[in-house]
Amino acid sequence: MTIYLIVGLPGAGKTTRAKELETSESALRLTPDEWQIAIFGGENPPDKRDLVEGKLVQLGMRAAQLGINVLFDFGLWGKDERSALRWIASTLGVRSQVVYLPIDHEEQRRRVTSRFETTSHQTFHMSDVELEQWRAQFQAPDEEELRGTGIPLPSEHETWSQWASERWPSLPDQYGSTTSQRTVMYLRGGQEQADED
Repeated sequence: MTIYLIVGLPGAGKTTRAKELETSESALRLTPDEWQIAIFGGENPPDKRDLVEGKLVQLGMRAAQLGINVLFDFGLWGKDERSALRWIASTLGVRSQVVYLPIDHEEQRRRVTSRFETTSHQTFHMSDVELEQWRAQFQAPDEEELRGTGIPLPSEHETWSQWASERWPSLPDQYGSTTSQRTVMYLRGGQEQADED
């Protein structure tokens, strides 16, 4: 089974690509915007986003354990987010793959404007200021991430499970126990080494 991490800024084509993979890979697609709109309408309360994402991570990881391919169509702007999800997947014996969709600013602005004008009920308004701020925050995946190797150690937590439960408060810290020790972080040299006990 594979967990796909769809990475990119708004307007990069993430959901379009996720829908393609959903069909070609028979995968469960989890897109927070769709859940936010269904639950909160056009309000998009920022304090609820992390809670929604946390429950989607929990759902997706459980689905992968049950033998279902999963797509996290979250954007995943930060390397730590991606490292945490890759690490959690590895503790469950599930493969992960980063799917990165780059986009330049002008094309992003054009797509975001067009999308809001044509399908405003499926998206949220995004200002130029917000787009610039988000671009400044975005950390593009490096070659190790794209190859699926080199998960770093978390800098201030014992496990990525602990980190993830703080990043997404609705996600229980349930992946950092002895289960996670079965899979040695594949790490540094870039090769996965599993300790089968």
